[in-house]
Amino acid sequence: MQSLNPQQQQAVAHIEGPMLVLAGAGSGKTRVVTYRIAHLLDIGVLPSDILAVTFTNKAAEEMRTRIRMLKSAHILTCTFHSLGARILRESIGHLGYLNDFTIYDEEDSEKLLKSCLEQLNISNEKGLLRQIRNAISTAKNNLSDNIEAYPEVYDLYQTKLRESQALDFDDLLYLTVKLLKEHESVRQEYQKRWLFLLIDEYQDTNAAQYHIAKLLSEQHHNLFAVGDPDQSIYSWRGARYQNILNFESDFPGARIITLDQNYRSTNTILQAANALIQHNANRYEKKLWSQIGEGDKIGIFIAQTERAEADFVAKQILKHALDQHISFNEIAIFYRTNAQSRAFEDALLSRKINYTLIGGLSFYQRREIKDILSLLKMVISNADLLAWLRTINLPKRGLGPTTLEKITLAASKNGTPIFTFSEQLLERPHADVKLSGKQLQGLTDYVKLIHHLRARRPSIPLHELISEAISESRYLSYLEEDAETCQDRKENLNELIGKASEWEKEQPQPSLSRFLEELSLNAHVEEDDYVPSVKLMTLHNSKGLEFNVVFLAGLCEDLFPHINSKDSEEAIEEERRLCYVGMTRAKRHLYLCSSLYRFTWGAEQRMEPSRFLKEVPAQYLQNFSPVLHTIQEESDYSGFTTGDRVLHQEFGEGIVKKAYQGTFGLTYEVYFPSHNLTRNLAAKYAKLVAVNSRPLA
Repeated sequence: MQSLNPQQQQAVAHIEGPMLVLAGAGSGKTRVVTYRIAHLLDIGVLPSDILAVTFTNKAAEEMRTRIRMLKSAHILTCTFHSLGARILRESIGHLGYLNDFTIYDEEDSEKLLKSCLEQLNISNEKGLLRQIRNAISTAKNNLSDNIEAYPEVYDLYQTKLRESQALDFDDLLYLTVKLLKEHESVRQEYQKRWLFLLIDEYQDTNAAQYHIAKLLSEQHHNLFAVGDPDQSIYSWRGARYQNILNFESDFPGARIITLDQNYRSTNTILQAANALIQHNANRYEKKLWSQIGEGDKIGIFIAQTERAEADFVAKQILKHALDQHISFNEIAIFYRTNAQSRAFEDALLSRKINYTLIGGLSFYQRREIKDILSLLKMVISNADLLAWLRTINLPKRGLGPTTLEKITLAASKNGTPIFTFSEQLLERPHADVKLSGKQLQGLTDYVKLIHHLRARRPSIPLHELISEAISESRYLSYLEEDAETCQDRKENLNELIGKASEWEKEQPQPSLSRFLEELSLNAHVEEDDYVPSVKLMTLHNSKGLEFNVVFLAGLCEDLFPHINSKDSEEAIEEERRLCYVGMTRAKRHLYLCSSLYRFTWGAEQRMEPSRFLKEVPAQYLQNFSPVLHTIQEESDYSGFTTGDRVLHQEFGEGIVKKAYQGTFGLTYEVYFPSHNLTRNLAAKYAKLVAVNSRPLA
C-alpha cells in the first residue's frame, strides 16, 4: 500500500460490493487491479474464488504475470470470449449441444455462410457475404436471434452450425448469456464459483459482455470494474460506453473512485487534453494531473500541404534524436486513417529514418497499390508476367487458374511476351489454348484497357493516367465487393494519385517508367526488431501505448473528425475521445499537425483546420507554423473591438461582440443579425472588412 496514492489505496482496499474505478490515462490501473487481487489473497480469499476478465490475450497474460510475481498464485485471468468457451465446455449440454463442440474462426464462418448463399441461390455481389456476416455478428453481440436483411440466410447458417456441432466466435458470448439467463441452476453454480469478479476496460463492453458481468455478480454484487469513458473508442466493434456511465444505476450502492493522478505525461499535455475532452457531454468529470512538472508547450504546425506537414514531422524527429538523444523507439506518428501513412513514409524514407508500421502494411505493399502499379507496368511492358497475372482478373474476367496456366505455358513455348501473346489469341486460335466465349470477351476487355491507357499516356499528366487506370479498369467496383475494407482502400488509391502529382512537380522530365522505377527503389523497407525505429500507426492502434514524442497528424475537418461522423453528435464525441487518447500517449513532447490543402482524387482541396485544434487553449501551445503568425504578434494587432460593424463574405454584415486570443491567434465573436447567428472567427482566415468603425449602440 505504501507505493500507492490515496485513491489507489482506496480502490485496492475495497472488498465487498460493486465498485467502479474511473482510471484516467496513465493513472496506474493495471497496478490497482493486480494489487487488489493480491490484497484479496492476503485477507484469505481463495485464488479459485477470483475471476479477472480483460479484452485481449496480451493484457490477460500481462495481468497473470504480475499476479504471479506478487503472490505466486494462479488466478483465472482471461478474455470474455475464453471465459465463454470455458463455461460452455462445461455446461452447453443444457442448450442441446455436445460439450466437444468445434469453434469456427472467421474464415470457417465465411465458408459456411458462402455455402448458405449458394444453397439459397443468392448471388454474393458487392460484398454481400461480408455484410451479412457483420450483421450476424452485430445481432449476436446485441443478443438478438435474427437479422433484418436476409433472415433466411441467418436461419440456414444457424441450422448448419448446429448440424456441425459448431459455434462461431460470437456464439461464445451469445450462448453464454442465453445459458446463464435460461438455466438458474447453472447460473447459481458460476455465481458461487467466482465470488469476486474484476473487469478491465469496462468502457469497451458490448451488450453481451455487460450481461455476462451482471449475471455472474447479481448474487454477491462483488463486481470491481475499471475503465475510462473518455477512452471509449470502439463503438464500431459494438462497444457501448453507456455501460460505464450507467454503472451506478445498474449496480445500486456502487462506490466510485477516480484515479486522476497521471504518471506518464507533463501537466501541459494533461491540461490541454482535459480542456479538449470537456467539450464532450457524455462523461464523468475528472481532470488528470501530474507531479512530473509543466514541461514544454505543445507544438502546433499547420502546413500548406500534407507533404510539408510530413517534412516538418521528419525534421522534428531528427531534431529530438540529435539534440536530446531520444531513441527512434520513443517517437510515434499517429493518424486517423491508414492512407495517411504514405506522406510520412516518403518523408522518413528520404531521410533514411527507420520506421515500423504498427497494425498495417507499408503503403507500397498494400494490395490495391500493388494492383494499380502492376496495371501501370503493363502500360509500358509487354513481357511483365507477374504484372499480367496480377491484373488480368481485376475485375474477374472468367479466366481461371487452369486457363491462365495454359496461356502462360503457350506464350513461353512460343517465346512470345505475355501481352503480345494475349493480343494474338484474339486474332487467331491457338492449339494449346481453348477459350470460351466469356473468356474471349474477358481477354478482349483487358487488351482494350491496356491499349486505351497506352494511347492516353503521352497526352495526360501522370496522376491523371493513374486516375484513369482506376476508373477505366472498374477497379473501384472490384473493391466494393468487400464493403468492410473498401473505404480504406479507396483512400489509399487517392494517396497514390497525390504521390504522383507531387512527384511530377519535382521532375524536369517526369515519365511513367521513372516513377515506377523510383517507387521500386525507395519503397522497400527492411524491418529489423533490433534497429530503433519510429512507430507509425492509426489512433485506434495507439491505445495502451506511450512514447516520449508524439505527432498527432492530419487534424483537418472531414479527416479528423472523420467525415463519416459529421451527422452525429455522438460520433463526434467518439472522435474527440480518440483525439484525447492520442494526446495522452505523449510523455514529454506533443505536436498537433495539420495542412491547409490536401490532394483528393486529382485535385488540391482546401481543408478546414479540425475543431479539435480550436478546442485546445492557446496558452498550452507553441506555434511552429509559417502559415500562422505567432501568438505574440497577434496580440499586438489592433484589429476590431467590441461593437464594430464588419462584413463577412458568407454571412454578410455582423457586430463584433468580443475579441480574444484563440488557438489560431486573434479571434472574434461576431453576431450576424440577418442569420440570427453567432460565430467565432479567426481573424487571419475570416477576412472581415470594416463597415463602419463607429461602434453601434
